[in-house]
Amino acid sequence: MKIAVIGTRGFPGIQGGVEVHSENLYTRMKDVTLRIYRRKPYINERSNKAYPGISYIDLPSTRVKGLEALLHTLISVMHIILHRVDVVHIHNIGPGLFTPVLKLFGFKVVVTYHSPNYEHKKWGWFARNLLRFGEYLSLNFADKIIFVNRAQMQKFKDKFYTKSLYIANGITPQERSEKSDYIDSIGLTKGEYILSVGRLTPEKGFEYLVEAVNKIDFVKHLVIAGAGDHGDAYLRQLKDLDINNKVTFTGFTFGENLRQRYSHARLYVLSSVNEGFPLVLLEAMNYKLPIIASNIPATDIPQMSADNYFQTQNSDSLAEAIKRKLSDSQLICEYELGEYDW
Repeated sequence: MKIAVIGTRGFPGIQGGVEVHSENLYTRMKDVTLRIYRRKPYINERSNKAYPGISYIDLPSTRVKGLEALLHTLISVMHIILHRVDVVHIHNIGPGLFTPVLKLFGFKVVVTYHSPNYEHKKWGWFARNLLRFGEYLSLNFADKIIFVNRAQMQKFKDKFYTKSLYIANGITPQERSEKSDYIDSIGLTKGEYILSVGRLTPEKGFEYLVEAVNKIDFVKHLVIAGAGDHGDAYLRQLKDLDINNKVTFTGFTFGENLRQRYSHARLYVLSSVNEGFPLVLLEAMNYKLPIIASNIPATDIPQMSADNYFQTQNSDSLAEAIKRKLSDSQLICEYELGEYDW
């Protein structure tokens, strides 16, 4: 079977939850031929790793917000029509706009619904409505729809039940790192910093986390690990909010450096306003960290109790949750992650 994959920036070595999802998914698939369509502006020196049965098609795109995914998906669809496959796997409802075109040319189409992107604050009126239209076309024309979030699937259960599947994201088990050379080099002390990981985009709600930390005198360090997508305006906003110089912005990291960051954190915070299924939450659980998360549908999982949540977009609620968690003597938390297996 030949499968084409569109709607992702690509992998390996490219930042993003969908990109991590894709790398873990496709590198485990056997007895198929996979063609991954990648966006040239994101290809870097770490993107050259080869996998059996996987080929990369690197096509032009842009980093202009609102045009990036649309332009790249259009070019990819044209290439797929000329170089046929058996199945096209589309990630996200934005690229799902092209589902009817692919069906018109006789392709089987699977769409993975990661998140309702039109809820993200970064989009204007036109983009939000275009994404809603993409959702409509994806749901109505795809042969199968994969939801990574059970709550999201329930919203469409009655109409699309027969072709919908819930498949949770997974986690690759990692042991805590005993090394500390990296965190030492950036001025951190074991067990004395709060960690949050994610792309620097408004839907991640980092501004509420920065505000909350600056309201708590005894919190000395917050580490935000991630890079921006389209310029550094959001990063500048976060730095302006860091009035007490408590925040360390480390950029996109991976490998041993990321392991050390997770391994030696005192607390992990997910402050997102919108998420599909936050892989970083599973990563924090894998490292057995105490966790605080915004009370959004994507974080409503059995491994979390009421004590793990704060009111979304409320820095006062988040500050109180941080105080509560840090007053707890429990440093190692056990989570049942058997369901989340790639």
